[in-house]
Amino acid sequence: MRYLDNVVTLSFTRSKCIECMRCIEVCPRQVFVMKNTIKLDEKDKCIECGACQMNCPTGAITVDAGVGCASAIITSYLKKSKFLSRFIKNDCC
Repeated sequence: MRYLDNVVTLSFTRSKCIECMRCIEVCPRQVFVMKNTIKLDEKDKCIECGACQMNCPTGAITVDAGVGCASAIITSYLKKSKFLSRFIKNDCC
C-alpha cells in the first residue's frame, strides 16, 4: 500500500529540536534520519501514526495523526471493491 503524496501533515521545527533521537527510535517508516543533525528524510513516507509527536519532549514535531493513513486505507478498500474499481485508476495510489 502506498500513501498519497504531498498530503502528509507532519511538521518539523528544527529550532525546537534537542536531538534526543526519540523520533528516529519510534518512527516505523524511518522518516527521520541523523545526518549531522536530525532531518526529515522523506516526508511522504510518513503514515501519520503520531508516534514521533507523542515522544518529542520539546514539541518540535506536529502531525495530524491519521489523515494519510485513513486515505490509504479507503483507497485500498475502493480498489478492492468490484463495483467501484472501474471508477478508480490503478496507477493512482
